[in-house]
Amino acid sequence: MDFLRPYETQLLSVLRFMSGLLLLQHGTAKYLNFPVGPMNNASPLTMFGVAGILELIGGVLLVIGLFTRPVAFILSGMCAVAYFYVHAPRSFFPLLNGGELAVLYCFVFLYLAAAGGGAWSADKLWRGRDA
Repeated sequence: MDFLRPYETQLLSVLRFMSGLLLLQHGTAKYLNFPVGPMNNASPLTMFGVAGILELIGGVLLVIGLFTRPVAFILSGMCAVAYFYVHAPRSFFPLLNGGELAVLYCFVFLYLAAAGGGAWSADKLWRGRDA
């Protein structure tokens, strides 16, 4: 499937952008109460609340592609902690413990930490090269 090869860095940016938006909604739900749901009104003194701060700030930084590598690495670790702290005690299998999203986020962010922000990122504009 070489027909997508010319668009690798652009598709990397799309992956970063969409992952950032999806993560951002977790942070906005916890601190901005949008969308309204069970995650609203998080306390920053809890692990759930700290995750919300990371989701809010990290989501924005990923969307614009600023500090992509360190932010993605931190978020990957946050998702790993979320999986082992919240989901793994329920069952060994992610399908049964509800942890599929945490695992997927963890590895997407780990990939972004290694690959950078792609062609359409603030990192590339700032540094003048693929970051």
